Amino acid sequence: MTDAPDTAAAAAHFRAKLAFETDPSDVAAALADGDADFVLIDTRDERAWRQGHARGAVHVPKPDIPARIPEYPAGTRFVVYCWGPGCNGATRAGLIISELGYEVKEMIGGFEYWAREGLPVAAVTADADGREVTVDATRAPDPLTAPLASAGGAIACAC
Repeated sequence: MTDAPDTAAAAAHFRAKLAFETDPSDVAAALADGDADFVLIDTRDERAWRQGHARGAVHVPKPDIPARIPEYPAGTRFVVYCWGPGCNGATRAGLIISELGYEVKEMIGGFEYWAREGLPVAAVTADADGREVTVDATRAPDPLTAPLASAGGAIACAC
């Protein structure tokens, strides 16, 4: 690198990312504290939703977003997610929602990292009588993505 670093441009870049992105642990903490000022939207298809989704999320598949998001009052804020870092469905959903005039952030890592961090997951299945039920599908945190704090077992990555 021979050019002088443009630290102002770097700061603007990271400031913009933080304005439009959040992560699973911050979303989960806001939902758990009851002070979430956003609606968490799972943008995946029905099959993916049924397999497992972030507990507290609302299912609005990406193709339905243009019709369903305007049902929310003006000023509603959203956080969107899709499968994971290898999928840009949440980015596309965020674009649609912002073009509709709503504030939106993308949850980086998507459902993959939500589940891998051991955060609350719900799945939709059928009971013995064939009735649709929602069940807990939370799994143990993956120690490679959600290091446990020494005291209390709470997730702590010091970030």
